[in-house]
Amino acid sequence: MLKWLLVIVVIVVVSTLAQSAASRWPRLGELPGDVRLRVGGRVLRFPFMSTILLSLLAWALLRLL
Repeated sequence: MLKWLLVIVVIVVVSTLAQSAASRWPRLGELPGDVRLRVGGRVLRFPFMSTILLSLLAWALLRLL
């Protein structure tokens, strides 16, 4: 049980660091399929395609390990 908890914590930390580092990449968050809505002077972003792309990259990386 402790082993699985450690694996989940490591995955969450690595994915958070990867997402924050990838957010500096200019095209991430602006892919076709990402939604930007302007509501009341605020911009709401829903990065659907970016999330799918990052998930596929994480899956491929984990399959290699």
